[in-house]
Amino acid sequence: MRIPCSHTRRNIDDMQALEGLKVLELGQLIAGPFAGKTLGDFGADVIKVEPPGSGDPLRTWRLLRNGTSVWWDVQSRNKRSVCLDLRTPEGQEVVRRLASEADVLIENFKPGTMESWGLGWDALHELNPRLVMLRLSGYGQTGPYAHKPGFGILGEAMGGLRHLTGEPGRVPVRTGVSIGDSIAALHGVIGVLLALYHRAAHGGQGQMIDVALYESVFNLMESLLPEYDAFGVVRERAGSALPGIAPSNAYRCADGGYVLIGGNGDSIFKRLMHAIGRDDLGQDPALAHNDGRARRATELDQAIEAWTLQRTVAEVVLELDAAQVPVGPIYSAADIARDPQFLAREMILETTTADGSPLRVPGIVPKLSATPGQLRHLAPTLGEHTAEVLGTPHWPTRNGTVTHTHTHNADDVQDQERLTNLELKTIVNDDWIEELNAQVYRQQLQIEQLQRELARLSNRLDDGAPGGVRSLRDELPPHY
Repeated sequence: MRIPCSHTRRNIDDMQALEGLKVLELGQLIAGPFAGKTLGDFGADVIKVEPPGSGDPLRTWRLLRNGTSVWWDVQSRNKRSVCLDLRTPEGQEVVRRLASEADVLIENFKPGTMESWGLGWDALHELNPRLVMLRLSGYGQTGPYAHKPGFGILGEAMGGLRHLTGEPGRVPVRTGVSIGDSIAALHGVIGVLLALYHRAAHGGQGQMIDVALYESVFNLMESLLPEYDAFGVVRERAGSALPGIAPSNAYRCADGGYVLIGGNGDSIFKRLMHAIGRDDLGQDPALAHNDGRARRATELDQAIEAWTLQRTVAEVVLELDAAQVPVGPIYSAADIARDPQFLAREMILETTTADGSPLRVPGIVPKLSATPGQLRHLAPTLGEHTAEVLGTPHWPTRNGTVTHTHTHNADDVQDQERLTNLELKTIVNDDWIEELNAQVYRQQLQIEQLQRELARLSNRLDDGAPGGVRSLRDELPPHY
């Protein structure tokens, strides 16, 4: 994989795994942007294209602080924001210019949309044969359902997950997060890395990666289809149990909480039965292996819950930890935020939002020993980098220089010079100008707030504040 010239003098031990990789993200909401976030966490330079005026709808999803979703601060970290109207020829031409130098392009529009803009795979591959194009959609780019709009909930349902989730005889339930979109995004990232390796190691060209949400979910369904094909068995909802694997369930405790216990390993089962005082079950030859235990799963669950109901969640965890039996409570967000394991592995990062407000966000996964991921840049404000990106005929780096990784003929240079000289207003329209003015206004308010705070502290210092300057510094809000 080629590294831009601006990085060639860097010590390789100081670089991130994907540093130098140029990613153009055209998607919105979850699947495409989650894939872009994952690449960006490990050093890729991600330029995110947003529609002028409103931006990515995720900016206003779920809970907002100062007008912006805190989810946005997670999903869009380590990215740059560029406002383009992809419905216009000018916006499409900017995308072509960026795609001509990009390593990866991500999109999750309805199939056919990119082609209608002249930005389909065939056109972009001809423009840049090395480009890897990740396309995420509900049903894929081909097949009788390809034209249908598809969200994560439909992928979860069609892929088999929703049918299995919930209590027997009751309405199938969702998991509480957009799991189908995220699973598809991770499959997309796997595809991108495979394609990049092929390009680098085998001298191959770029290729298109076609990821369907329902297929990504279906890929995790274990023996669901083979069991149906071989035995005619349709797996059904089973609540907190895992049919065919025992004992493995959620058990009530004396304080009203629940613990999850996984005693389905052969040796673990014996330790569990000894810990709960049921060596008669632990030494029963009929229960020595999973197939025998699965036939008596209800009996085993009843024996375990009879023991847990005499103890609090904390007491159950303490005793089974001592017995080396997998056990754990069910965590809420509050539990996660204060858990020492999360903190020890830097899975809770302290950062700030664009307006300077402190915020804790999830850490980076997976953990690489030599090139770990980093939170290098905050999530951008809308169009924050539009002028920076459009002000050069080449892909700009973060420090303002540009990278030249492709050769261009005279016609290419003339086309790019013409494009660079287009008025930004033509490309991003008046909505973007209004948003830029709003950003400037918000920054002015923050400056005025800081000036008032400094004036207050200065007056206190003149009055002889105890502790001197150091104590006054401690009074400043953490983002100053």
